[in-house]
Amino acid sequence: MMSAPALEELSGVKHGFFTRRGGVSGGLYSSLNCGFSTADVRESVQANRDRAVAKLGLASDRLAAVQQVHSARAVVIGEDWAQGPLEQADALATKRRGIALGVLGADCAPILLADAEAGVIGAAHAGWRGALDGVTDSVIDAMIGLGAAASRIVAAIGPCIAQKSYEVGPEFPAPFLAQDAANAAFFTDSHFDLPGYLQARLERRGLAVVVPSPADTLAQPDLFFSHRRATHESGGVTGRQISAIALEG
Repeated sequence: MMSAPALEELSGVKHGFFTRRGGVSGGLYSSLNCGFSTADVRESVQANRDRAVAKLGLASDRLAAVQQVHSARAVVIGEDWAQGPLEQADALATKRRGIALGVLGADCAPILLADAEAGVIGAAHAGWRGALDGVTDSVIDAMIGLGAAASRIVAAIGPCIAQKSYEVGPEFPAPFLAQDAANAAFFTDSHFDLPGYLQARLERRGLAVVVPSPADTLAQPDLFFSHRRATHESGGVTGRQISAIALEG
């Protein structure tokens, strides 16, 4: 598990960007695969999720998640939340204590956020489409709706595909440039800087701290699942690592 010091310093907040290590899955899903959408053994995935949530001091039924669809939609986990069918969304926010907000990834960026003073946390999954459509704005707005202030929010971008590994076609930059010509800065030699783009969007919201991504998922096969790497090596078969954040209590 990896962590962001800026989030570690917040009282009452626990979080983790989990790697692929420390689980029970085998083969191409070795070992902490937390994605039910994969073809891994379901019991193994559940055991892996249980292990991750336990690291945050919580029981397995305290993990709130969504069916990720590369959208900009955020959902609020309220006091009446209970595990059940997952909503289609790519971000979550809550002020409920003792609940972990979890997002999955295998190159896409996990983002964990907290306003410790207000007792509000958020989590987002950002691929290029969700990033472009504003999933970061959606989760921040959801947190503000629960009483957070942008100027107090600490956000950390987790391990994801880095610019040096993210080669894109000539048509790819068009929607980003249509959004803002200044986005050209995130494209160099046919490579896209996803974490840099996300960091810039977060910083424009006036957050207290934005922690950049610490690692490239494609470049470290011993630590991370990578969909792009798996596409080249194993026909796209790979697991998903989980990132989660919770309020103690």
